[in-house]
Amino acid sequence: MSDVRILPGRRAFLRGLGASVALPGLSSLGMARAAAGARGVTASGAPLRMAYFYLPNGVIMDKWRPQEGGKEFVFNESMKSLEKFRDDLQILKGLEQANGWAGRDGAGDHARGTATFLTGSRPRKTAGADIRLGISVDQMAANHLGRETRFPSLELSCDGVRQSGSCDSGYSCAYQYNLSWRSATQPMTPESNPRLVFERLFGGGSRLEREENRARRRTEQLSILDFVLDDAKAMEKRLGRNDQQKLDEYMTGVREIEQQIEKAGSFGPPPDPGVAAPANGIPRNYHEHIRLMFDMMILAFRTDQTRIASFLLAHDGSNRNFPTHGVNEGHHGLSHHRGDRGKMDKIARIDTFYLEQFAYFLERMRSTRDVDGKPLLYNSMIVWGGGLSDGDRHSHNDLPVILAGHAGGKFTTGRHVDLKTDLPLNNLYLRMLEEVGAPAGRLGDSTGILKEV
Repeated sequence: MSDVRILPGRRAFLRGLGASVALPGLSSLGMARAAAGARGVTASGAPLRMAYFYLPNGVIMDKWRPQEGGKEFVFNESMKSLEKFRDDLQILKGLEQANGWAGRDGAGDHARGTATFLTGSRPRKTAGADIRLGISVDQMAANHLGRETRFPSLELSCDGVRQSGSCDSGYSCAYQYNLSWRSATQPMTPESNPRLVFERLFGGGSRLEREENRARRRTEQLSILDFVLDDAKAMEKRLGRNDQQKLDEYMTGVREIEQQIEKAGSFGPPPDPGVAAPANGIPRNYHEHIRLMFDMMILAFRTDQTRIASFLLAHDGSNRNFPTHGVNEGHHGLSHHRGDRGKMDKIARIDTFYLEQFAYFLERMRSTRDVDGKPLLYNSMIVWGGGLSDGDRHSHNDLPVILAGHAGGKFTTGRHVDLKTDLPLNNLYLRMLEEVGAPAGRLGDSTGILKEV
């Protein structure tokens, strides 16, 4: 005999025969009502998700930006693939990351573009270990909402990982290859292998194998921690004061790990995603890679493994080519077009490529039903943009930013919003933090909460 137990604000478990299995969001079980009043949920009780996507090297604004404002806007050439989603998004004109500009730091706009996009902070110009930036908006949200899900946040990329060395005019590679920052000195390393993302979320192997492996790992981890703590307590009496302090710091770290394991256990086994794990390795085709990572993010949202995600499609300065759209030259090289119409036309094709991938994501989000019966897209806030507008001039104002999703009904969608002046992009982020119940007084160079969306 089994029964269903609903944990307030979290998820349901099917309990019986000494085991419990996590269930996906089911409105018939009243899970939306159980979640109402919890942190980071909509008025209907569904989780409110936030995601941030980064595209590199700027765009050709003449073919990207709609010509008309308000609700009467007409999609321009590069955005044609988004036509069917016009009622699900807003195109924002007039947002800036001022700390991306050169100033006294000189060259390095690509590193600053990626680094400032979610932090709004000026990176310290160094190629050494003394990197310094600032916490990113996704991690500010994760600090408030992390306890609600198994994973506080999810960081994805289609690039490799580079955390050291000089990548752009004396800036560390850490700035250019990391979108999310836990603190001023600690980037959140993104994962680029879809298979590893799946295994992190749900485990490897079949469903039965995943459950058995998880139980074994948890038992082994707790046994090791018990041994370490017992051994440390026995040693403590023989140590001097300074060493006792060091040992106490060490034991505090061990306890934090133990708490993380206990937290994971409180959610029960990961839910069955209902799909097979991706093939091992990274797809050779770029658009397949992007879409598979989109699929992993949507799986994480649908099963409420996390509500916060970031995705670096490519680092700023990326020189990838796009043969599927007739572009065999490198993106970064083309971005320094100096007004050459041939090069600009090719960049516009790249812009079209990226927006076609975004359309795929929006379609998947709109066709997936949430716990309250509404589309995932309705209960989400999604920023699509980059740290440069004009790649030739390295401009960090009038950034190409699309805000998709309805925030559970809080956003006024279906518009091209002209803010008339350069406002900090971080003002938008403060608004998003406010909507998920994680208000912040300041982020980067923010000047207030953006109300116009």
